[in-house]
Amino acid sequence: MPLHFLLEEPVHAIEGDAVTLTGAEAHHAATVRRVRVGEEVTVGDGAGAWLTGEVESVAPREVVVRIRERTDAPPPAPRIVLVQALAKGDRDELAVQTATELGVDEIVPWQSARSVSRWDAAKAAKGRARWASIAREAAKQAHRAFLPEVAELTTTAGLVRRAAASVVLVLEPAASEPLSALTLDPADPRDIVLVVGPEGGIAPEELALLGEAGARQVRLGDTVLRTSTAGPAALAVVSTALGRW
Repeated sequence: MPLHFLLEEPVHAIEGDAVTLTGAEAHHAATVRRVRVGEEVTVGDGAGAWLTGEVESVAPREVVVRIRERTDAPPPAPRIVLVQALAKGDRDELAVQTATELGVDEIVPWQSARSVSRWDAAKAAKGRARWASIAREAAKQAHRAFLPEVAELTTTAGLVRRAAASVVLVLEPAASEPLSALTLDPADPRDIVLVVGPEGGIAPEELALLGEAGARQVRLGDTVLRTSTAGPAALAVVSTALGRW
């Protein structure tokens, strides 16, 4: 499979045009991956454009690719959204990476009641940028046509508001209904939102608020998964149910 690279902005190039990788992406292509003139590569913009072409010139700060073919992937519908509670260590970041590889369309950091990690305003900006960087690299590795959006930090109240226009599924080990038993309609345009709690689980008062807003509690098997594992596992189940896989 050809090496894949990402542009920073939406691309309008067509067959016969040239696109130029610059900055960190050019350095990665030229110095880390050591692309060569004449080598076939693919280039995306994270917004659906998929370009196949040949490397025309290579320099540490600029790599030029001549486009041979362009395709445009349709945006995913319905979208799958992962609401990931902040977690200690790098467990939430691991969830971001794996969920991106598996095809998540949006990632929402959640300051839940039991989150050990806490983000103030400064940390929220830095944390969001860190998650976006992880998602970008994972999407590039997975050869994805679309980059998942990393939303601003949300609260439980924000999730409640979101529930009005989405199918919200709260992953709760004690739930009676297995996620695999749900019937999901691929024609339903509403986002499917998977809510994952922190290490200590979702607080009862949060479960109550989300339930009142229409969210459903579902479980994954008979074991308790780590916060870094639950979201990607649920994403795999939902992707299968929607026919993505």
